[in-house]
Amino acid sequence: MCTIIYIDGFNFYYRAVKNTPYKWLDFKSLFQKLLSTKNQIIQIKYFTALVSGKYNPQKPIKQKTFLRALKTFIPEIEIYYGHFLTHEVFAPLAKPTENRRAVKIIKTEEKGSDVNIAVHLLNDAWLNNYDCAIIVSNDSDLAESMKLVKKYHPNKILGLIMPGKGHPSKELMKHSDFVKRIRTGILQLSQLPNPIPKTNIYKPTDW
Repeated sequence: MCTIIYIDGFNFYYRAVKNTPYKWLDFKSLFQKLLSTKNQIIQIKYFTALVSGKYNPQKPIKQKTFLRALKTFIPEIEIYYGHFLTHEVFAPLAKPTENRRAVKIIKTEEKGSDVNIAVHLLNDAWLNNYDCAIIVSNDSDLAESMKLVKKYHPNKILGLIMPGKGHPSKELMKHSDFVKRIRTGILQLSQLPNPIPKTNIYKPTDW
């Protein structure tokens, strides 16, 4: 089965690898271990946004190093970028007082990845680019695109791979033919080489 994998980068990061030593991840190796030998991975589409270095100048350097490593080592991978939106909002206090019930905070949100995944999932289905699509996310906003694929392309197989702990989205599960979870052990076994062969790309030292 020709298989395309759609990775929600920030959903994956915060649910599966943040605060672990397994951020230097070989996605192709990971999904080859998780999926059946019948799944021929023809593309891995990774959706993310470039982080800001405003509060930590090392963050964008580490991210770009990782993205370079992915593009160099995994020929099937393509990276698609959304963006960050930062704005001021009022948020209620957990313990409001008589004089203050809310404070103004700076809220940063990653925008674009969920829409980009949905568009690519549908477009690739119409173009008959895959037999099986794997959605790596727990974002219920993707449910409608999955529903449309199953409605108009009933022979397409949709797999849901859940990053990290917690319960898979019920909305996503409704339209999935199978659900798998990424556990810590398989992350440990699916790391990129360090350095990337024939390059000077090294894993960041504090990763």
